[in-house]
Amino acid sequence: MPADPEETFRRMIDLMLAKDMNAVADLWAPDGVAEFPFAAGGSPRVLRGREEVRAYLAHYPELMDMREVAALTVRPTDQGDTAVVEWTATGRTVATSRPYRLDYVVVLTVRDGLIALYRDYWSPLSAANAAGGLAELLGSLEGKREGKREGENA
Repeated sequence: MPADPEETFRRMIDLMLAKDMNAVADLWAPDGVAEFPFAAGGSPRVLRGREEVRAYLAHYPELMDMREVAALTVRPTDQGDTAVVEWTATGRTVATSRPYRLDYVVVLTVRDGLIALYRDYWSPLSAANAAGGLAELLGSLEGKREGKREGENA
């Protein structure tokens, strides 16, 4: 089992490329957390525990066919269990067969060789565009804004 953040992240990427989402989820601590601070639309902002991560990842290969990691930089921090990872994934969107290139910044904390915290700063606009769902995402955001306006007038 990988021990440090870089080894753990590289193992996760290898498993994602192999489309083994169960094994990816098994890298999480039972109480590990995945956070997506920039999530929008129907995307979750927080997943708590390995099984929520497993459920979230279950259908990922049916949506996005990640084929390569085009760039990967791991930046250790002064805390040995935490690293900042900048990476770029390329592949194709299954529904549209369109190619995609998505950039991520992840803050990863590992405890006992398992992911304790995975904070993923990804762009929901870029992901929705790659998946062919940009109009739907923008519509959901517009609906939230309209709902807020209605609530403010009440």
